[in-house]
Amino acid sequence: MRFRQLTPKISQIEIDNPKTKNNKVRWVNVCNAGKDEIEYLRKKYKFDLAHLRSSLAHKTTNRPVVEKGADYLFIILHFPTVLYNTIYPGEIEFFVGHGFLITIHNNNVGVLNDFYNLCKKDGASTLTYQYESSAVLLYELLERLLNSCFPLLDKTADDISNLEEIIFEKVEKESIFKLLELRRNILNFRKIMQNHKHILRKLMEMESSLVPANQIRGYYKKLIDGSVRIWEILENQKEMIMIYDTTYESLMNYRLSDIMKTLTIFSVIIFPLTLFATVFSMNLNGMPLASHPQGFWIIIALMLFGSIGMLLFFEKKKWL
Repeated sequence: MRFRQLTPKISQIEIDNPKTKNNKVRWVNVCNAGKDEIEYLRKKYKFDLAHLRSSLAHKTTNRPVVEKGADYLFIILHFPTVLYNTIYPGEIEFFVGHGFLITIHNNNVGVLNDFYNLCKKDGASTLTYQYESSAVLLYELLERLLNSCFPLLDKTADDISNLEEIIFEKVEKESIFKLLELRRNILNFRKIMQNHKHILRKLMEMESSLVPANQIRGYYKKLIDGSVRIWEILENQKEMIMIYDTTYESLMNYRLSDIMKTLTIFSVIIFPLTLFATVFSMNLNGMPLASHPQGFWIIIALMLFGSIGMLLFFEKKKWL
Protein backbone atom coordinates (compact mmCIF):
# COMPACT_ATOMS: atom_id res chain seq x y z
CA MET A 1 0.00 0.00 0.00
CA ARG A 2 1.17 3.50 -0.75
CA PHE A 3 -0.26 6.53 1.02
CA ARG A 4 0.20 10.11 -0.14
CA GLN A 5 -1.06 13.39 1.30
CA LEU A 6 -1.63 15.33 -1.90
CA THR A 7 -2.94 18.52 -0.26
CA PRO A 8 -4.08 19.36 3.28
CA LYS A 9 -7.59 18.14 2.37
CA ILE A 10 -6.80 15.45 -0.22
CA SER A 11 -5.11 12.14 0.49
CA GLN A 12 -4.58 9.09 -1.71
CA ILE A 13 -4.07 5.36 -1.19
CA GLU A 14 -2.78 3.07 -3.91
CA ILE A 15 -3.76 -0.57 -3.49
CA ASP A 16 -1.39 -2.72 -5.51
CA ASN A 17 -1.26 -6.50 -5.36
CA PRO A 18 2.13 -7.63 -6.71
CA LYS A 19 0.74 -11.13 -7.38
CA THR A 20 -1.51 -9.88 -10.17
CA LYS A 21 -0.79 -8.21 -13.48
CA ASN A 22 -3.59 -5.70 -12.96
CA ASN A 23 -2.93 -2.02 -12.55
CA LYS A 24 -3.20 -0.62 -9.05
CA VAL A 25 -6.44 1.01 -7.86
CA ARG A 26 -6.38 4.48 -6.32
CA TRP A 27 -8.67 5.74 -3.59
CA VAL A 28 -8.63 9.53 -3.33
CA ASN A 29 -10.32 10.86 -0.19
CA VAL A 30 -11.34 14.53 -0.04
CA CYS A 31 -12.55 16.15 3.20
CA ASN A 32 -14.45 19.46 3.25
CA ALA A 33 -13.87 20.24 -0.41
CA GLY A 34 -13.43 23.88 -1.32
CA LYS A 35 -12.67 25.65 -4.58
CA ASP A 36 -9.01 24.56 -4.56
CA GLU A 37 -9.92 20.89 -4.19
CA ILE A 38 -12.58 21.13 -6.88
CA GLU A 39 -10.11 22.77 -9.25
CA TYR A 40 -7.52 20.05 -8.53
CA LEU A 41 -10.01 17.28 -9.39
CA ARG A 42 -11.15 19.11 -12.52
CA LYS A 43 -7.64 19.37 -13.87
CA LYS A 44 -6.53 15.89 -12.79
CA TYR A 45 -9.58 13.86 -13.81
CA LYS A 46 -11.54 16.12 -16.20
CA PHE A 47 -14.80 15.63 -14.30
CA ASP A 48 -17.95 17.48 -15.27
CA LEU A 49 -17.94 20.88 -13.54
CA ALA A 50 -21.61 20.51 -12.51
CA HIS A 51 -20.75 17.28 -10.66
CA LEU A 52 -17.80 18.92 -8.96
CA ARG A 53 -19.83 21.93 -7.86
CA SER A 54 -22.29 19.55 -6.19
CA SER A 55 -19.38 18.34 -4.06
CA LEU A 56 -18.52 21.65 -2.42
CA ALA A 57 -18.48 21.42 1.38
CA HIS A 58 -21.18 24.06 1.88
CA LYS A 59 -23.64 22.42 -0.52
CA THR A 60 -25.97 19.55 0.30
CA THR A 61 -28.31 17.56 -1.89
CA ASN A 62 -31.70 16.40 -0.65
CA ARG A 63 -31.84 13.33 -2.88
CA PRO A 64 -29.46 10.57 -3.96
CA VAL A 65 -27.99 10.83 -7.44
CA VAL A 66 -26.37 8.43 -9.89
CA GLU A 67 -25.25 9.87 -13.23
CA LYS A 68 -22.84 8.81 -15.95
CA GLY A 69 -19.99 11.07 -16.91
CA ALA A 70 -17.64 10.75 -19.87
CA ASP A 71 -15.72 7.77 -18.44
CA TYR A 72 -16.86 7.68 -14.84
CA LEU A 73 -19.92 7.31 -12.62
CA PHE A 74 -21.02 10.12 -10.31
CA ILE A 75 -22.99 9.10 -7.20
CA ILE A 76 -24.41 11.00 -4.25
CA LEU A 77 -25.61 8.97 -1.27
CA HIS A 78 -26.64 9.82 2.28
CA PHE A 79 -25.99 7.75 5.36
CA PRO A 80 -27.20 8.29 8.93
CA THR A 81 -24.89 10.02 11.37
CA VAL A 82 -25.62 10.96 14.98
CA LEU A 83 -25.03 14.25 16.74
CA TYR A 84 -26.46 14.93 20.22
CA ASN A 85 -28.82 11.92 19.94
CA THR A 86 -30.22 13.23 16.66
CA ILE A 87 -29.94 11.33 13.37
CA TYR A 88 -29.17 13.48 10.36
CA PRO A 89 -27.86 12.70 6.84
CA GLY A 90 -24.14 12.54 6.16
CA GLU A 91 -23.58 13.15 2.46
CA ILE A 92 -20.89 11.42 0.40
CA GLU A 93 -20.09 12.03 -3.26
CA PHE A 94 -18.44 9.22 -5.24
CA PHE A 95 -16.56 9.40 -8.54
CA VAL A 96 -15.95 5.87 -9.81
CA GLY A 97 -13.91 5.08 -12.89
CA HIS A 98 -11.47 2.51 -14.15
CA GLY A 99 -8.72 2.20 -11.56
CA PHE A 100 -9.92 4.93 -9.20
CA LEU A 101 -12.50 5.79 -6.57
CA ILE A 102 -12.85 9.33 -5.26
CA THR A 103 -14.90 10.09 -2.14
CA ILE A 104 -15.83 13.62 -1.10
CA HIS A 105 -17.43 14.31 2.27
CA ASN A 106 -17.49 16.72 5.21
CA ASN A 107 -15.57 14.38 7.53
CA ASN A 108 -18.77 13.47 9.41
CA VAL A 109 -19.03 9.82 8.37
CA GLY A 110 -16.82 7.87 10.75
CA VAL A 111 -17.24 4.50 9.00
CA LEU A 112 -15.72 5.86 5.80
CA ASN A 113 -12.70 7.21 7.69
CA ASP A 114 -12.31 3.90 9.54
CA PHE A 115 -12.26 1.90 6.31
CA TYR A 116 -9.87 4.38 4.72
CA ASN A 117 -7.47 3.95 7.63
CA LEU A 118 -7.79 0.16 7.35
CA CYS A 119 -6.84 0.28 3.68
CA LYS A 120 -3.91 2.54 4.56
CA LYS A 121 -2.57 0.24 7.29
CA ASP A 122 -3.66 -3.22 6.14
CA GLY A 123 -4.99 -3.03 2.60
CA ALA A 124 -4.03 -6.66 1.96
CA SER A 125 -6.92 -7.74 4.21
CA THR A 126 -9.50 -6.23 1.86
CA LEU A 127 -11.30 -7.82 -1.06
CA THR A 128 -10.10 -4.95 -3.23
CA TYR A 129 -6.50 -6.12 -2.80
CA GLN A 130 -7.44 -9.41 -4.46
CA TYR A 131 -9.07 -7.86 -7.54
CA GLU A 132 -7.66 -4.30 -7.67
CA SER A 133 -11.02 -3.12 -8.93
CA SER A 134 -12.67 0.21 -8.13
CA ALA A 135 -16.09 -1.48 -8.41
CA VAL A 136 -15.09 -3.90 -5.66
CA LEU A 137 -13.63 -1.06 -3.56
CA LEU A 138 -16.92 0.83 -3.86
CA TYR A 139 -18.80 -2.34 -2.88
CA GLU A 140 -16.68 -2.85 0.24
CA LEU A 141 -17.14 0.76 1.30
CA LEU A 142 -20.92 0.71 0.74
CA GLU A 143 -21.19 -2.59 2.60
CA ARG A 144 -19.56 -1.06 5.68
CA LEU A 145 -21.69 2.07 5.43
CA LEU A 146 -24.88 0.01 5.28
CA ASN A 147 -23.75 -2.28 8.10
CA SER A 148 -23.18 0.79 10.26
CA CYS A 149 -26.94 1.39 10.12
CA PHE A 150 -27.76 -1.72 12.14
CA PRO A 151 -26.25 -0.53 15.47
CA LEU A 152 -28.31 2.66 15.10
CA LEU A 153 -31.42 0.57 14.49
CA ASP A 154 -30.63 -1.52 17.57
CA LYS A 155 -30.26 1.63 19.67
CA THR A 156 -33.58 2.94 18.36
CA ALA A 157 -35.22 -0.39 19.24
CA ASP A 158 -33.84 -0.10 22.80
CA ASP A 159 -35.12 3.48 23.04
CA ILE A 160 -38.58 2.33 21.92
CA SER A 161 -38.59 -0.37 24.63
CA ASN A 162 -37.59 2.20 27.24
CA LEU A 163 -40.31 4.53 25.96
CA GLU A 164 -42.96 1.91 26.76
CA GLU A 165 -41.84 1.82 30.40
CA ILE A 166 -41.72 5.62 30.64
CA ILE A 167 -45.22 6.01 29.18
CA PHE A 168 -46.83 3.52 31.56
CA GLU A 169 -44.94 4.97 34.52
CA LYS A 170 -46.79 8.21 33.68
CA VAL A 171 -43.67 10.37 33.43
CA GLU A 172 -45.31 12.93 31.18
CA LYS A 173 -42.53 15.37 30.30
CA GLU A 174 -39.97 12.65 29.66
CA SER A 175 -42.51 10.62 27.66
CA ILE A 176 -43.39 13.42 25.25
CA PHE A 177 -39.73 14.40 24.83
CA LYS A 178 -38.64 10.82 24.08
CA LEU A 179 -41.61 10.24 21.79
CA LEU A 180 -40.89 13.33 19.70
CA GLU A 181 -37.17 12.54 19.59
CA LEU A 182 -37.81 8.99 18.35
CA ARG A 183 -40.36 10.13 15.77
CA ARG A 184 -37.89 12.68 14.41
CA ASN A 185 -35.02 10.17 14.26
CA ILE A 186 -37.09 7.47 12.57
CA LEU A 187 -38.45 10.00 10.06
CA ASN A 188 -34.94 11.25 9.27
CA PHE A 189 -33.64 7.67 8.99
CA ARG A 190 -36.43 6.79 6.52
CA LYS A 191 -35.71 9.87 4.42
CA ILE A 192 -32.06 8.88 4.22
CA MET A 193 -32.65 5.24 3.28
CA GLN A 194 -35.80 5.34 1.15
CA ASN A 195 -34.06 5.49 -2.26
CA HIS A 196 -30.92 3.45 -1.58
CA LYS A 197 -32.19 0.22 -3.11
CA HIS A 198 -33.03 2.01 -6.39
CA ILE A 199 -29.53 3.51 -6.59
CA LEU A 200 -27.93 0.14 -5.79
CA ARG A 201 -29.94 -1.54 -8.55
CA LYS A 202 -28.44 0.93 -11.01
CA LEU A 203 -24.97 0.13 -9.68
CA MET A 204 -25.55 -3.55 -10.49
CA GLU A 205 -25.16 -2.54 -14.14
CA MET A 206 -21.56 -1.46 -13.60
CA GLU A 207 -18.98 -3.22 -15.73
CA SER A 208 -15.45 -4.16 -14.76
CA SER A 209 -12.67 -5.52 -16.93
CA LEU A 210 -11.17 -7.23 -13.86
CA VAL A 211 -14.20 -8.89 -12.27
CA PRO A 212 -16.91 -10.95 -14.08
CA ALA A 213 -20.22 -9.16 -14.51
CA ASN A 214 -22.21 -11.82 -12.64
CA GLN A 215 -19.83 -11.48 -9.69
CA ILE A 216 -20.28 -7.71 -9.61
CA ARG A 217 -24.06 -8.19 -9.70
CA GLY A 218 -23.77 -10.70 -6.85
CA TYR A 219 -21.86 -8.21 -4.71
CA TYR A 220 -24.35 -5.40 -5.26
CA LYS A 221 -27.30 -7.77 -4.82
CA LYS A 222 -26.02 -8.28 -1.24
CA LEU A 223 -26.11 -4.51 -0.76
CA ILE A 224 -29.69 -4.36 -2.04
CA ASP A 225 -30.70 -7.14 0.36
CA GLY A 226 -29.08 -5.22 3.23
CA SER A 227 -30.90 -2.03 2.22
CA VAL A 228 -34.22 -3.89 2.10
CA ARG A 229 -33.63 -5.34 5.59
CA ILE A 230 -32.89 -1.86 6.95
CA TRP A 231 -36.06 -0.51 5.36
CA GLU A 232 -38.17 -3.36 6.79
CA ILE A 233 -36.82 -2.65 10.28
CA LEU A 234 -37.57 1.05 9.84
CA GLU A 235 -41.12 0.23 8.75
CA ASN A 236 -41.59 -1.89 11.86
CA GLN A 237 -40.17 0.82 14.11
CA LYS A 238 -42.38 3.42 12.44
CA GLU A 239 -45.48 1.32 13.18
CA MET A 240 -44.38 0.78 16.79
CA ILE A 241 -43.79 4.47 17.42
CA MET A 242 -47.22 5.27 15.91
CA ILE A 243 -48.81 2.75 18.29
CA TYR A 244 -47.02 4.29 21.27
CA ASP A 245 -48.05 7.72 20.07
CA THR A 246 -51.68 6.62 20.03
CA THR A 247 -51.26 4.94 23.42
CA TYR A 248 -49.74 8.05 24.94
CA GLU A 249 -52.54 10.19 23.53
CA SER A 250 -55.17 7.81 24.94
CA LEU A 251 -53.52 7.84 28.37
CA MET A 252 -53.35 11.62 28.36
CA ASN A 253 -57.02 11.86 27.34
CA TYR A 254 -57.96 9.45 30.13
CA ARG A 255 -55.97 11.41 32.71
CA LEU A 256 -57.49 14.69 31.52
CA SER A 257 -60.96 13.17 31.70
CA ASP A 258 -60.23 11.86 35.19
CA ILE A 259 -59.01 15.27 36.32
CA MET A 260 -62.09 16.99 34.86
CA LYS A 261 -64.35 14.46 36.60
CA THR A 262 -62.63 15.08 39.93
CA LEU A 263 -62.93 18.84 39.55
CA THR A 264 -66.58 18.55 38.53
CA ILE A 265 -67.43 16.37 41.53
CA PHE A 266 -65.56 18.72 43.83
CA SER A 267 -67.40 21.78 42.48
CA VAL A 268 -70.82 20.07 42.76
CA ILE A 269 -70.12 18.98 46.34
CA ILE A 270 -69.11 22.53 47.23
CA PHE A 271 -72.28 23.90 45.63
CA PRO A 272 -74.66 23.17 48.59
CA LEU A 273 -72.15 24.70 50.98
CA THR A 274 -71.93 27.82 48.88
CA LEU A 275 -75.71 28.01 48.47
CA PHE A 276 -76.47 27.76 52.19
CA ALA A 277 -73.67 30.19 53.07
CA THR A 278 -75.01 32.71 50.56
CA VAL A 279 -78.66 32.42 51.64
CA PHE A 280 -78.00 32.69 55.36
CA SER A 281 -75.56 35.54 54.92
CA MET A 282 -78.39 37.83 53.75
CA ASN A 283 -79.18 40.41 56.45
CA LEU A 284 -83.00 40.28 56.24
CA ASN A 285 -85.64 40.51 58.95
CA GLY A 286 -87.31 37.21 59.69
CA MET A 287 -84.41 35.11 58.42
CA PRO A 288 -84.99 31.47 59.63
CA LEU A 289 -82.78 30.34 62.49
CA ALA A 290 -81.33 33.85 62.82
CA SER A 291 -82.36 34.09 66.46
CA HIS A 292 -82.19 30.41 67.31
CA PRO A 293 -79.48 29.69 69.94
CA GLN A 294 -78.21 26.68 67.90
CA GLY A 295 -78.80 28.29 64.52
CA PHE A 296 -75.14 28.20 63.46
CA TRP A 297 -74.78 24.46 64.08
CA ILE A 298 -78.09 23.70 62.40
CA ILE A 299 -76.93 25.53 59.27
CA ILE A 300 -73.63 23.68 59.33
CA ALA A 301 -75.51 20.39 59.63
CA LEU A 302 -77.74 21.32 56.67
CA MET A 303 -74.66 22.16 54.61
CA LEU A 304 -72.96 18.86 55.46
CA PHE A 305 -76.19 16.97 54.76
CA GLY A 306 -76.36 18.56 51.30
CA SER A 307 -72.76 17.63 50.48
CA ILE A 308 -73.18 14.07 51.75
CA GLY A 309 -76.39 13.81 49.76
CA MET A 310 -74.53 14.78 46.59
CA LEU A 311 -71.84 12.19 47.34
CA LEU A 312 -74.47 9.46 47.83
CA PHE A 313 -76.14 10.51 44.58
CA PHE A 314 -72.82 10.21 42.67
CA GLU A 315 -72.17 6.85 44.28
CA LYS A 316 -75.61 5.56 43.25
CA LYS A 317 -75.00 6.72 39.66
CA LYS A 318 -71.51 5.09 39.82
CA TRP A 319 -69.82 8.32 38.85
CA LEU A 320 -67.20 8.03 41.54
